[in-house]
Amino acid sequence: MLCGEFKHNVDAKNRFFIPAKMRDELGASFVVVKSLRENCLKMYSMDGWEAYLAPIREQNRKLAERAMRFLNASMAQAEPDSQGRIVLPQDLLTYAGIEKCAVVVGCGDYAEIWSDAAYQKLKEEEDVSAMVAELESFGL
Repeated sequence: MLCGEFKHNVDAKNRFFIPAKMRDELGASFVVVKSLRENCLKMYSMDGWEAYLAPIREQNRKLAERAMRFLNASMAQAEPDSQGRIVLPQDLLTYAGIEKCAVVVGCGDYAEIWSDAAYQKLKEEEDVSAMVAELESFGL
């Protein structure tokens, strides 16, 4: 399970450190892709990526093609180097607003990469009470 919160810098060559615990879960090769809902990046193991795409492929063709184009156009297949770093393409960094410092957040079966500023803002604005109320309305 991918969990935890880790802050690291992106170096001049767009290399970014992935914590060892996450690398173990993600595997030797994994996917980094733009998030559909927020300006962050998501990381999936290869199996996790296929599981994520499966329900999208079942939608009507026009929607599925649009989603697949968006997701795959700038997707990066990452393979950490001997120091645990991956290279993030500039278009992914730009999409997420990452300039120097980024935060990796484990989300169970995937992880997110946020610009430090955007993630801090997200945390400050999170209304946990509203989230709990919504979950309880579903009987959870």
